[in-house]
Amino acid sequence: MTMMPPKPEARPDRVSLWRYMKLFRQDILSAQPARLYRAWMAEFRTPFFRSFMVNQPSLVDEVLRARPLDFPKSDRVGEGLRPLLGNSVFLTNGETWLRQRRIIDPAFEGGRLRDTFPAMWAAGEAAVARMETGEVEVEAEMSHAAADVIFRTLFSIPIENEVAAETFHQFRAYQRTQPILNAAAFVPLPRWMPRGFSAETKRTARAIRGLIAQLTAERMALIEAGDAPDDLATKIMTTTDPETGARFSTEEMVDQVAIFFLAGHETSASALGWALYLLALHPDWQDKLATEAEAALAGGMEFGVMSKLKLARDVFREALRLYPPVPMMVRETVKPERFRDRDLPVGSQVVLSPWHLHRHERVWENPDGFDPGRWATENGKQCLREAWIPFSVGARVCTGAGFAMVEGPLLLAMLLRAFRFERVEGRDPVPVAYLTVRAKDGIWLKLTRR
Repeated sequence: MTMMPPKPEARPDRVSLWRYMKLFRQDILSAQPARLYRAWMAEFRTPFFRSFMVNQPSLVDEVLRARPLDFPKSDRVGEGLRPLLGNSVFLTNGETWLRQRRIIDPAFEGGRLRDTFPAMWAAGEAAVARMETGEVEVEAEMSHAAADVIFRTLFSIPIENEVAAETFHQFRAYQRTQPILNAAAFVPLPRWMPRGFSAETKRTARAIRGLIAQLTAERMALIEAGDAPDDLATKIMTTTDPETGARFSTEEMVDQVAIFFLAGHETSASALGWALYLLALHPDWQDKLATEAEAALAGGMEFGVMSKLKLARDVFREALRLYPPVPMMVRETVKPERFRDRDLPVGSQVVLSPWHLHRHERVWENPDGFDPGRWATENGKQCLREAWIPFSVGARVCTGAGFAMVEGPLLLAMLLRAFRFERVEGRDPVPVAYLTVRAKDGIWLKLTRR
C-alpha cells in the first residue's frame, strides 16, 4: 500500500487564546482545526483583533488579484521578520512597495532567466558532486544547493566564497531561533516596546545584514569602477525608478538582498526537500522522472532543456501544492468589507492559507495524495488557475516565481539523473511551519548512485 504524504494532526476545534498562541509559536499548521480543510471561510476572535481565514477561491482572487491595494500586507507578520528584513519589498505597502517593485522587477523579466541559467546549472552540478551515498539529511543539502544558486545568480560567487559561506551559516542559526510570528502578532504593542526577540535572533540578524552589506559595498565599488559582472545584483543596483530616477541606497539594497536570500533559498530548499521525499515514497514516478532527466540533460547546458523537463516541473509543482513553503499570508482591511454575509471591520486580519487551500476537500480531487499527473486533468487545470498560490498571485506575486520554476525542476532533474532516493524506515518527516514549511527533524533518505 502506498503511503500518504505526511500531514500534521489538527488541534481540537476549541482551545483558549493562550493555548492557541502557544501552539502557533510551536507550529502554525498543527495549531489549526481540521474544519479549515473544508471551510470556505472561518472567523477567529481575540481581545485585540478579528481574523478571517478565506479559502473560497473567488474571495482569494478578490483579495489578491482584483483589489490588492484594498488589502495591504499586515504588519503582524512583519513584526517577526523585521530584524532581518528591515523594509524589504516583502514587508512594505503603498508607494514604498510600488517604488521597490519598479526597481526590482526588471531584473527578473523573462530574458534574465536565460542569463542566470548557467549559474543555476553550475550550482546543480556542484550539488550533485557534494552529495554522498547512504543515509543523507536532504533538507540540509537542498538548503546548501539553493543558497549556492542565490549567491551565484545574485553576486556571481559560489557558496564556497568566505562571505557567502558565513552568511549561510548565520542564516541556519537564525532559522532555529525565529518563528514567523511573535507576541506582537497577537497583541498590538506600541513602537517603543521591546518585541521579545531572543538575543540569538538579534545577533544572527545583525551578522547576516553585516555580511550582506559587505557584499553590497564591494559590488557598488565594482559598478563605479566599471568592472561589475552582469548579474542580478548589478542589474538591481543600476536600475533607476522610472518615475523618480532614484536607485536603491546601500541600506535599501541590504533589505532587498535579505529577502532575496530568505525567499530565494529558504523556499526553494523547502520545496526540493519535500519533492525528493515524495519521489522516495513513489518509486514509479521517480523512475519516470529519472528517465526524462537522462534524455533531456544529455546534451549539456542549454536553456532549451527546460521545455523537455515536463514531469520534473509537474513533480515540483505538486510538491509546492502539498508543502507550500509559505503556508499563510496575512492581509488587512483598510475599509469595511462584507464576505459571505459577514462583516469585516476596518483592521481585520484576512488570512490566506496556501496550506489549506492546496488541500481543500471541496476544491481538489485526492487533496492529500501525491499525483503529478493531476495537472493534465480538468480538475487540476482549473485548480492551477484558481487554487494554487505558492508564490501568491496578482500584483504581489513573488518576483522570483519564474526563477523558482526554472531552478526547482532543473535541480530535481540533475539530482534524479545521478541518484536513486529511498525512504528510510522509521524516519518519515513531520511537517512543521516555522519560517517556512520544513520537517521537524529533517528529511532523511537513502541515496544510491544510478
